Amino acid sequence: MSDDCGCTGDETRARTDPAYRRALWIVVILNIGFGLIEIVAGFLSGSQALKADALDFLGDGSITFVGLLALGWAAATRARVALTQGLFLAVLGVSVIAMAVWRALNAVPPEAEIMGGVGVVALAVNITAALVLARFREGGDAQARAIWLFSRNDALANIAVIAAAGLVYWLNSAWPDLIVAGAIALLFIHSAWEIIRDARGELREERTA
Repeated sequence: MSDDCGCTGDETRARTDPAYRRALWIVVILNIGFGLIEIVAGFLSGSQALKADALDFLGDGSITFVGLLALGWAAATRARVALTQGLFLAVLGVSVIAMAVWRALNAVPPEAEIMGGVGVVALAVNITAALVLARFREGGDAQARAIWLFSRNDALANIAVIAAAGLVYWLNSAWPDLIVAGAIALLFIHSAWEIIRDARGELREERTA
């Protein structure tokens, strides 16, 4: 799993600290649950930024979920699962960019009210996740701090979605939505690449050992 993105948590701590494990499960439920809601809202509103943000939620939640399930698995098995996840998430990110390009050729402004409202709820969800993890970030655990920072960065992306919704409403243009969607998708692909890179490195170490 990716150390750089900080999505998976500290496996040793998750085994020994029930409170930390419960916090990670709360983050999983928040991310996957709202990600499913947001992807529907993205299609209903015609917002590519909401779709991209939904994939970010689903990616964060699924990575943390698999990380928790894989605590007892062999290192090589966890690395293979991570590699598969990274490839799948990269494909999703590329698909968002492709859809944004296609929408740019047929640019129709999304429903700004739905986009802005869902963006506000998404921000609340990420702030909640950050607060759930906040008490673990100062315990000397770099991964716990990384997960907290990841949730904080997601909240900044939500603010960008809300700002884009305001610009869509003001300008009656699809471009703010498409620009934010592209930016989120690129960050998503970057995270997927980090997962793939780290998983391949772990597999090489296993073969060497």
